[in-house]
Amino acid sequence: MSTPKEFDYIVVGCGGIGSAAVYWLAKRAGKRVLGLEQYNLGHHNGGSQDHSRIIRLSYSGPEYVELAKGTYKAWAEAERESGLQVVYKTGGLDITKRGTLGEQVVEQYAKAMDAANVKYERLEGESLRHKFPQFNPTPEWVCLYQQESGLVDAAMGNAIHTQLARLHGATIVENAAVMKLTKQGNLTKVCTTKGDFLCKKVVITAGAWMNEVLSSVGVKIPLTVTQEQVTYYATPHMKEFTKERCPIFIYHPGLGPSPYALPIHGNTGFKIGLDASGPPVTASTRTYVPDTERVSRASAVLEEVCPRALGPILYSKTCLYAMTPDRHFVIDNCRKTGYPDVIFCCGAGHAYKFAAVLGKILSQLAIDGRTEFDISTFKIEREAITDPCFEPCFQLGIKKEALTQSKL
Repeated sequence: MSTPKEFDYIVVGCGGIGSAAVYWLAKRAGKRVLGLEQYNLGHHNGGSQDHSRIIRLSYSGPEYVELAKGTYKAWAEAERESGLQVVYKTGGLDITKRGTLGEQVVEQYAKAMDAANVKYERLEGESLRHKFPQFNPTPEWVCLYQQESGLVDAAMGNAIHTQLARLHGATIVENAAVMKLTKQGNLTKVCTTKGDFLCKKVVITAGAWMNEVLSSVGVKIPLTVTQEQVTYYATPHMKEFTKERCPIFIYHPGLGPSPYALPIHGNTGFKIGLDASGPPVTASTRTYVPDTERVSRASAVLEEVCPRALGPILYSKTCLYAMTPDRHFVIDNCRKTGYPDVIFCCGAGHAYKFAAVLGKILSQLAIDGRTEFDISTFKIEREAITDPCFEPCFQLGIKKEALTQSKL
């Protein structure tokens, strides 16, 4: 029986956050780093692979705005080292209507940006139409415009992180599903379908498979896994929806899924999705078949908001969200069950934009035992994670009090 190969740091799951963690660990620990991926790198089974994902400074709380500042810097480091562009600043709109719960959400975004000294512009009606004639505003529209918003090339970002990690000496093993973690002396044994490995610290970034790995060390996070989707439209008005002319946007309706859209990148399609609108599934029972009813809803949103983006549907694509009840991240370790050297991060279905900085944070926690970033909001010891009666709310920016009041 062969002796398991030993590393200092092992990352389980090499999607968006995991590939970044392997990269940042390898920059400091080189050959002592191992990344494990249960599928091929770049697979489409999880939630990290697509042409584009939104990146923005406009967010529901100051802790996220500050984290977003850090992620722009972290992505820039990967761009500098690779010589390839990943982030494209298109500007971004948060759109809502007066007198709705969505307006309260947008005002919360404004307060969070104010607290973090992030500049933005208020646009209403004709001022929005003048700046972005693609849109079809009415007098009841209320919008925030933030010029640093844009998109991240997700497939490019993942590839850059893994390739740079290898440059710095890391080993990455594909098609190596993790079956369990156990203790072996002062080390942790990671048992996989491609053999066992030993390490000092394990970082788990397994997305929808998070609890399958954590369960072997006695930890379970209350996660709702859903099958989400995006649709790409072959707009005939391509020139109006390029990254140079069209901002990303999020439409905040109040209660109900928030539509979000991105300009053309990586193909000739304008992209739209309905955040957290999909049915509960598991990683093994999900399908890859888009829901035609949600495609119709996406088309209706474009018809209302920016009808010139409509065109023949190129395709719809599914992915998985793994959401906590309060939709906040979980970044912590398994000390409560006797595994303090097992660190994990759950992105709650909105983390790709933060992947670069979350990878850096995880590397700091693994190597230094602390991080320069404030992650106190994301500890496992909070009501949404520990209270089994906590009522889930998957809409970013909706406070529990507002949700309760809306149901009265």
